Amino acid sequence: MPSIEDELFPSTPGKFKIDRSNRQLHRCFASTSTMFLWALFLIALTASYLSFQSFVDSGSRYLTASWGGIQWEKQVRTSAQIHRSGGISVLVTGATGFVGSHVSLALRKRGDGVVGLDNFNNYYDPSLKRARRSLLSSRGIFVVEGDLNDAKLLAKLFDVVAFTHVMHLAAQAGVRYALENPQSYVHSNIAGLVNLLEICKAANPQPAIVWASSSSVYGLNEKVPFSESDRTDQPASLYAATKKAGEEITHTYNHIYGLAITGLRFFTVYGPWGRPDMAYFSFTRNILQGKPITIYRGKNRVDLARDFTYIDDIVRGCLGSLDSSGKSTGSGGKKRGSAPYRIFNLGNTSPVTVPILVDILEKHLKVKAKRNFVEMPGNGDVPFTHANISSARNEFGYKPTTDLETGLKKFVRWYLSYYGYNTKAKLVH
Repeated sequence: MPSIEDELFPSTPGKFKIDRSNRQLHRCFASTSTMFLWALFLIALTASYLSFQSFVDSGSRYLTASWGGIQWEKQVRTSAQIHRSGGISVLVTGATGFVGSHVSLALRKRGDGVVGLDNFNNYYDPSLKRARRSLLSSRGIFVVEGDLNDAKLLAKLFDVVAFTHVMHLAAQAGVRYALENPQSYVHSNIAGLVNLLEICKAANPQPAIVWASSSSVYGLNEKVPFSESDRTDQPASLYAATKKAGEEITHTYNHIYGLAITGLRFFTVYGPWGRPDMAYFSFTRNILQGKPITIYRGKNRVDLARDFTYIDDIVRGCLGSLDSSGKSTGSGGKKRGSAPYRIFNLGNTSPVTVPILVDILEKHLKVKAKRNFVEMPGNGDVPFTHANISSARNEFGYKPTTDLETGLKKFVRWYLSYYGYNTKAKLVH
């Protein structure tokens, strides 16, 4: 039967074989003890190095933090300064996003104070967000790099500036991406929203909040056009479900804490500086590169249709919502009275099929598309969207003015310019 020594030090090539004489055994244990001490020393040395490295990394992160400090606070205050009579001071989340950058510029243009917040995530190429940030910076808008879930950062921003309004546009967008990364939707669209509302409820004074819901909340609703009073309890995607959850959560904070809250259900926003994951954007890229484009069809080969809404019309709706938002009634987390709670559709009211959108792109790009028609998969997309905008029109005069032909012409001009097909890109307004 093999001994314990044989078990621990097997007699195999490349291994030590123990001689059972006392002398050899003593020498072996002496050698083993020495090796053990050296091993302990090396482990301690490695642990010390890792501990030191962790300290250096932590210190480096502290010293290079993207927020905090006297200079940072000065930038925030300067950006938040109001330059018109009766103006407002707005924290815009998702400020380097598509809608966020346009809204920020429009607010600054009319003299309002604007401070941006964005985490520059890589859902799509962050270089486009950096380019938008440069554009905002050139107009005197400071964008803080940080996450909605960073409660200390949000509290600091409200400590530095008494924002009158919050334009909450930060979110994890996209319907199909939820199949790949569902946690990101919960992190941004639910946890991030709650964190922001917690900060707003405790602020004194409390800001009024306007935030981006989505037309996706209508889900499998078949009644058209979609109205705010229609049922929204049948979401077709996780993205839609998180936006619907957001509507319920904001209603709760309005009811308990007196926050004035307006939710905006955007309908397929498009235009210059848009999102690369959107169909019109990827179609343009692939058409120019000579690659085929995939066009989905519904049941019985029915073409999908969308209520495409140009970015300038959406911006006017956002500003109208801010101007008519009313005031929050709480202070320090305590409600003093009822506050407005509203939800509005912001769309174009003129749905267009996807093949017609491609026709328009071909016309302005002067290139024929290689079309590949595919039956719509069960990935959360819906066959059509159509907005009833009467509530927004009655409340703050919302009236879309840009048809798809005109809007896509402006987008194509920007795209060709931005990606080097033409001259330097400029924001179209």
